[in-house]
Amino acid sequence: MMKKMFALLMMLALLMPAGILLAHHGPKDVVFSVRMGDVTFPHGAHQDEQKIDCATCHHTGLETPKCRDCHGVKEGAPKPKDAFHKLCRSCHQDQSGPTGCADCHKK
Repeated sequence: MMKKMFALLMMLALLMPAGILLAHHGPKDVVFSVRMGDVTFPHGAHQDEQKIDCATCHHTGLETPKCRDCHGVKEGAPKPKDAFHKLCRSCHQDQSGPTGCADCHKK
């Protein structure tokens, strides 16, 4: 009985970190509906292929559900457009990603 309990605890200890990682993986794509046209952000590709740290975008933690909860609302936080353009375009310029308006904004 003790061996079975020990084996079960060991299996849980090994599987729990994987479950935590999967729980915080987020959606494959995130669509931002904006005046210039929807921007589909390939969230999964940025995580999996580009290996971008979550804190790069989720700088206040994963508990804040939407960028617009702070950006453009709280004092000192830039408007969403300004924050996205600064972060996304500067990284895309460094990494040879798309930087033109129509590359991201689709009407």
